[in-house]
Amino acid sequence: MSVTEVLMGNHATSHGVRLSRAEVISAYPITPQTQVVEELSEMCADGRLKARFIKVESEHSAMACLIGASQAGARCFTATSAQGLALMHELLFWAAYARLPIVLTDVNRAMAPGWSIWSDQTDSLAQRDTGWIQLYCETNQEVLDTTIMAFKLAEEVNLPVMVVYDAFILSHTYEPVEIPDQKDVDQFLPARKAKFVLDTKNPMTFSALTGPENYMEFRFIMEEAHREVVDAYRSITKDYSKRFKRSYDIVESYHAEDAEIVIVTSGSMTSTARVAVDRLREKGESVGLLKCKMFRPFPVQAVREAIANVDGRIVVKKLAVLDRDISHGSGGIWAQEIRSALCGQPRIPDVHSFLVGLGGRDITVDTIMECYETAKAKERPDDSPVWVGLKR
Repeated sequence: MSVTEVLMGNHATSHGVRLSRAEVISAYPITPQTQVVEELSEMCADGRLKARFIKVESEHSAMACLIGASQAGARCFTATSAQGLALMHELLFWAAYARLPIVLTDVNRAMAPGWSIWSDQTDSLAQRDTGWIQLYCETNQEVLDTTIMAFKLAEEVNLPVMVVYDAFILSHTYEPVEIPDQKDVDQFLPARKAKFVLDTKNPMTFSALTGPENYMEFRFIMEEAHREVVDAYRSITKDYSKRFKRSYDIVESYHAEDAEIVIVTSGSMTSTARVAVDRLREKGESVGLLKCKMFRPFPVQAVREAIANVDGRIVVKKLAVLDRDISHGSGGIWAQEIRSALCGQPRIPDVHSFLVGLGGRDITVDTIMECYETAKAKERPDDSPVWVGLKR
């Protein structure tokens, strides 16, 4: 029987990992994710979770441990943030290119310098080309549910999954979270059965030197696996919804079906944006919201469909894309992806790019309404992103 507890986002992750029956956990503490692995270490120590907890000297070593454990057939997990994720960068490629279904939680933290412990999404989005699936969460309940689904998705497509949420806004904030019953999760997520494992009785070669005559084919096969992710995820979340009455699509619309301007968000700012949309619609504004959950693979078709009417024509006039990140010299990363997804489509809406909340600065209802009003007033998007709330 499920129970409801008031949990911080980090402990919602811990319970999701426990319910998923992870077998090997390796981690190095870093604010703001430390409580995730602290709680898991206690669960391992008191017997609530039968797993091997490996304490290491760095995030690089944490991923190295999991690569070996996953190759041996274990269900594996780690968590990190910011500079820790950057230190893992080399081995993120090793895990993905070896097709290992590791689950990693990244609690978004701004990259240094200036040294920061507060939230923005640059750390996870900077890993967009490593081959990891990326899923972004709006609430603590979504954090727990996504963690469980991430293990199933990873093991179904044999790709690692990064579950991502905002530092402090979710990680250290307490919300009511329904914790499913272990038996129900076991039925949804059975034990991992790896096809290719390290086994002295059946020796194989893993991650060996690969010449030019074969390397491209490995990447092609991996790209095909990524193209299966959207359908696999939707099937998994449909099953999860049937069992636990909660569903999270790769993109979700809110009053976008009849809107001329749609605000595009990801992560916890989405909840604030819902309030902003409600207030604007009360004033008679034609505005909606598009929440993006999946970043890799980028759900191109789902984005197109979310802003189109019943006959497939794109009727939205403008998109206001809010980025809590920056790719210097190029702008907001979500805005780049949205533009790319819409390229070549009939009646492309103007994509207005806004940079908000970098380094943990508050994103308020007023912030989001300012973005809307700015997009509404402009005849065409600026060539560079609009910085909102910038001190001059």
